Amino acid sequence: MDLKKAFEYDEKILLKPVLEANRNYYITVFLLSLIVAWGFFAYFHQLGNGLGVTGLNRPVYWGFYITNFVFFIGISHAGTLISAILRIAQAEWRRAITRSAEVITVMVIFFGVASILMDLGRPDRIMNIIKFGRFESPLLWDVTSITIYLTASTVYLFLPLIPDIALMRDKANKRKWLYTVLALGWTGTPRQFHRLETAISVMAILVIPVAVSVHTVVSFVFAMTIQPMWHSAIFGPYFVVGAIYSGIAALIIAMALIRWVYHLEGYLKDVHFNNLGMLLFVMTLLWSYFTFSEYLTTFYGAEPSHMQVFWAKFTGEFRFEFWGMVLCCLVIPGIFLSNRKLRTIKGCVFASAAITIGMWLERFIIVVPTLANPRLPYERGVYHPSWVELSLLAGCFAFFILLYVLFTKFF
Repeated sequence: MDLKKAFEYDEKILLKPVLEANRNYYITVFLLSLIVAWGFFAYFHQLGNGLGVTGLNRPVYWGFYITNFVFFIGISHAGTLISAILRIAQAEWRRAITRSAEVITVMVIFFGVASILMDLGRPDRIMNIIKFGRFESPLLWDVTSITIYLTASTVYLFLPLIPDIALMRDKANKRKWLYTVLALGWTGTPRQFHRLETAISVMAILVIPVAVSVHTVVSFVFAMTIQPMWHSAIFGPYFVVGAIYSGIAALIIAMALIRWVYHLEGYLKDVHFNNLGMLLFVMTLLWSYFTFSEYLTTFYGAEPSHMQVFWAKFTGEFRFEFWGMVLCCLVIPGIFLSNRKLRTIKGCVFASAAITIGMWLERFIIVVPTLANPRLPYERGVYHPSWVELSLLAGCFAFFILLYVLFTKFF
């Protein structure tokens, strides 16, 4: 009887965010919707007037949009890759965090794809990759790998959702038809559980190489050129490490917000944040190692075209972005995550917020400085993002948060 009461109490707490909505929820949705609407206004302004309304110019043809693309695809590794690895390792503490992680993956991939459409100017040009794509082009590899990744991640998210959707079908009065369709006739028999667990285990194994390949292929868009500080064999693993790094940081922030808003302190406990904080510290060391290796190799080689980009980052026009990246991705996480007393929930969230900012800056200083300092004897470029690009950046982040909030109210 006590166990039954405890289960009913737990069920009530977990279903409360779906069944109830307070004033703060509607205010949050309204404010986020305003930012998203402004982002759509900026996009249609660009669509009607062309890319001339952005800060993109010769020779800097890639700016905020490609930075956002690499960043969002990296954040997507918060879900499938981390969740799959923890599942295969049978880390029991993962159970409270996997849903949050997997939702991030599926949603954020769409914003990575949207960033490409923004950069194209005319979204219909994406069809040219399908019509005239060449297999030897990294761009075609990119489209193929991201499509496979999105499909696999969606399936990997949906499978563990089925029992919970069936529970909502039986308990919720609203949207019952939706839950009935999505539950796929789930009744909770031992045979169904066995088949579901088998399917999830298979997907966990399959999704890891797919996730690794995605950000490796994203790095090939840069590394397969001969541009200074892009043409590097280290870019593949460097991008994968950076993706996992930013993904864990995003996951910690999402977990903390869910814990705070829905009062789930009994489920998202200190141990979860401590374990993720230690994992994040390991990734801090790995990211620092790859970054040091990349810049040391460039400095030692001292090729003129590479050194021009190198000094533009260290002491030139991109010095604030570069040293801001070092502060956010190395100094702050190193202080807060290496010390058990500072590795509290607030400490982990602060370090994760710094890492998220720092990893966006890292993507920016990978993309723009190389283009602003061309290898060929052309005039150096200057890039200043316009209000359109800033609005679309804010709109993408607000839209992602809005979708995440809405997901928590449905599932």
